[in-house]
Amino acid sequence: RLDRNDSKLRTFTLWMKQRLAIGSALLNDPQILILDEPTNGLEPQGSHQIREIIKRFASLGTSILLASHLLDEVEKVCSHVVILRKGASLYVGSVDGMNASHGFFILETEDMDGLKKVLESMDSIGKIKSENGRLIAYLEEAMEPSELNRLLFDKGITLSHLVKQKESLEEQFLEITNNLN
Repeated sequence: RLDRNDSKLRTFTLWMKQRLAIGSALLNDPQILILDEPTNGLEPQGSHQIREIIKRFASLGTSILLASHLLDEVEKVCSHVVILRKGASLYVGSVDGMNASHGFFILETEDMDGLKKVLESMDSIGKIKSENGRLIAYLEEAMEPSELNRLLFDKGITLSHLVKQKESLEEQFLEITNNLN
């Protein structure tokens, strides 16, 4: 009754087929499972379910090699990452290690030129760029928003906007790969 089985499989949704494929790959309790874009084309609920299956089996000791261009997914599921470009390894290490940047501040004030000059004189600030009428200042070392706010206030700069953010894995990836263009 193979024809009937094929017919039923065609009626499965994409996420059901993905779950079936992962489940069949896990039947023999493999030490390593290689997955290529396991959530490709899935709706958010299906993607979440596949990620949970992957995390569950990884926690039980199965090593999982996941190829994906969805860096948000990599950040949510993986412990280690390898970035490849044209067969060359650009980064190998833990996801946490890659995300170990100190983040950046998004800043706005009435005196944007004065703000930029003060930021350029600070050793703890690296690259500075302008975006949507605000300055983005990347940190070279750890700094809390209250500390930056106090330092700028002492220099006569009163901020109307101050937000600290951490660089995402995607931003880190773009930084690594843009250095090669």
